[in-house]
Amino acid sequence: MERKKIVIASDHAGYFLKEKIKKFLAGDKYELKDLGCCSDETVDYPDFGHALARAVAAGEYELGISICGTGNGINMTVNKHPGIRSALCWNEEISRLARAHNDANICALPGRFISESEAYLIVRTFLTTDFEGGRHQPRIGKISLKLY
Repeated sequence: MERKKIVIASDHAGYFLKEKIKKFLAGDKYELKDLGCCSDETVDYPDFGHALARAVAAGEYELGISICGTGNGINMTVNKHPGIRSALCWNEEISRLARAHNDANICALPGRFISESEAYLIVRTFLTTDFEGGRHQPRIGKISLKLY
């Protein structure tokens, strides 16, 4: 069985949670690439969010995980990229619905507002839930803007 390719990135506020999630996901099920940051020293989330979004949008990775303090800044950044549907996930149900109904391809986490155990549950749910398609598919098709 081929391992699912996942990419992860954070800013300084999400660094410690990112490191814990990497250990949580270690093993044979996922091929995980860390795009930074590499410490809790202050950095700018767009630098890491853009790199993550480009990797997912290019098809190099199936899904991404982004983390900053509130999850908002890095989520806004990645959602600027065509083909990216990032969802700010703060609990398991939001994570499940983001995948099942919205075909989200990046899970944005609020590193300062969720516990380690909540993060694991959110990430596991995000990575194992499939898009339902059906009535949701036409809506997904309307998300990307067409340039005039």
